[in-house]
Amino acid sequence: MVTLNKIYTRTGDKGDTALGNGSRGSKDNERVNAYGNVDELNASIGIVKNYASQTMKKILSEIQNDLFDLGADLCVPDEDKSQKKLKISKNQVQKLESNIDIMNETLKPLKSFILPGGSKTASFMHLSRTICRRAERSLVSLNKKERINENALKYLNRLSDWLFVASRLDNQENSSEILWEPGENL
Repeated sequence: MVTLNKIYTRTGDKGDTALGNGSRGSKDNERVNAYGNVDELNASIGIVKNYASQTMKKILSEIQNDLFDLGADLCVPDEDKSQKKLKISKNQVQKLESNIDIMNETLKPLKSFILPGGSKTASFMHLSRTICRRAERSLVSLNKKERINENALKYLNRLSDWLFVASRLDNQENSSEILWEPGENL
């Protein structure tokens, strides 16, 4: 368990930060950017939870915990991880896939792209989905320079799909989907 007795340390005042292996790196390097984007995604999901159903809140809380696991995974360079270091697992990816399949069973097939919006919950899910895609892109960039856990990238890819399907489900229950009509305003 983590113990935080003092929130400010002044150790990052010159633009560097501690990584999970004890080394220090610039706050603008790709690794710090990647787990910073994951942190932003987690905060946006915290907003979604304010509007979600009780059932969805439980799942979103599990996802938030997974995102902390992902941040812990990313803050340690892969070559420094031992078997005891926290990593996103294949099981966490599969759990998202299973949940997507369950939600999809009640949805109508798509015949057009969906414009982000609808209910408050769905709208915030769409925002979280786009933040998730940005986080995913930052992991791709990091992976080009340093090896990362392949399940970390898979998790974010599935999570953006999960957020899309969950937004559709919420709109089906509480609002309506807004379909894209190509060239409607030409």
